[in-house]
Amino acid sequence: MKKLTALLLSLLLLLSALPVLAEPAEALQPVLEANLVEIQKYGNLVLDAKASELFYAGFAYGDMVSVSLNGHTFEMPVGSNYSDVDQGSMICRAVYHDAEDMVLLAINMGDLATTAGIATKEKIEADPGYVWHYNEGVAEPVAVTITLSEAGAYYDQWVIHQLLRSENREDYPDLTDEEFANFRMVRTTGIGEGKLYRSSSPVNPEINRNTYADAAAKEAGVRTFINLADNLEVLQGYEGFADSYYAGQQIIPLNLGVDFSAEEFKAGLAEGVRFIAANETPVLVHCNEGKDRAGFVSAVLECLMGATVDEVVADYMVTFYNYYGVKPEEDRYAIIANSNILKSLAAAFGVPSLEGVDLAAAAEQYLLAIGVSADDIAAVREKLK
Repeated sequence: MKKLTALLLSLLLLLSALPVLAEPAEALQPVLEANLVEIQKYGNLVLDAKASELFYAGFAYGDMVSVSLNGHTFEMPVGSNYSDVDQGSMICRAVYHDAEDMVLLAINMGDLATTAGIATKEKIEADPGYVWHYNEGVAEPVAVTITLSEAGAYYDQWVIHQLLRSENREDYPDLTDEEFANFRMVRTTGIGEGKLYRSSSPVNPEINRNTYADAAAKEAGVRTFINLADNLEVLQGYEGFADSYYAGQQIIPLNLGVDFSAEEFKAGLAEGVRFIAANETPVLVHCNEGKDRAGFVSAVLECLMGATVDEVVADYMVTFYNYYGVKPEEDRYAIIANSNILKSLAAAFGVPSLEGVDLAAAAEQYLLAIGVSADDIAAVREKLK
C-alpha cells in the first residue's frame, strides 16, 4: 500500500498522471534495462528509458535502487528533482510532467559522468560551451541496469524535499519584481550597504526572470557581474543581450560546473574573486537561478566578511522562499539548509560542521587554498566592507 501511495502522490505533486496500465507481476523484482544516450552539461546521464516505463516496471518515487553502469554499482533513490537529495548525493531522476517523460542519473551539484569514469568534459568557446569525450575503453552505448534495492526506503525524505515552482510572473502576486527575480542586496555582517548583490541570471531567458533581474541591477547601479554559468559566446547569444543594461558593464563569464569540489570550479571561483578585487562595486553574483552556485559563492564571501552561520542560512534560504514559498517555520526549511549550504560550506572548509568555526578565517584559508592571493583577499574585503 505504501508503494502505491508513493507512486500516486509522486504523480499528483508533478501535476501529471500516468496512463492506465496493467499491474506488473508482483513476483518479479523490478528491473529496468537502458542505455546512455546523452551526457548533459553538468555530467547528468540521460537514458533512453522513459519515466513511464520505470513506473510500469514497478518502481516509485522514494524507492532505493541499485544502478549498474560502466563496471560500477551505485545506490541512489528514485526522485523527481535533483534537490530531492543532499548536495553531493546521487539520484535516479524520473521526469514525468510538462510533456516530458525521461530518466536521468545524476549527482546533485556533482558530475556523475566523471565520477563513473565514463567521459571527460572539455570546455570550448563555441555554443554550448562544452563537449564530452568518452574515456578510452568505455563501450558505447553504455548499458545501464536499474534494480530495486528497497521499496519506499527514501519515501519520507522524498516528500519533505518536494519543491515546485512556476516561471510565470502572475503566479507570484505577493512578490516584488526583485523577489521574483531572486534579486537582493546581501546584508550580512561586515558587508557594506549596496556593495554585494545576488540574483538569477539577468540575461538568460530560460526561467523568465532575466528582464526583472536586469532592471533591478540597473536600479541598484551594479557595475561588476560575476557570471558563474555561461561562457562568452553563450552569454552574447541570448536574445536581447545587446540591449540589456548588463551588456554594458564589467562581466566575467566563468562557465562553471555545479561540483564545488572540482578543481575546475575552484579555479574559476578564484578567477571570479580576483575579478571582484580588480573592479568596481556594486558587484552582482549570479548563475542561472541564483540558487546553487550563486548561493555557495555568496556564502563564501559572506563568511569572509564576518557573517554568522545564522546570517548565511537566512540569506541562502530567501531563495527558497522566492521560488518555492518555503518559510522558516516549516520543517523542510532546516532540512534544506542542512543538506545544501551548511553541508557544502563544511566540505569546502574541511570541517565536520560549522559549529564553533571562525567562518572568516575558514573562508580566507579556503580562498588561499584555491589560488587567491592574500593581496586579492584584502582587496575584496576593502571593496565589500
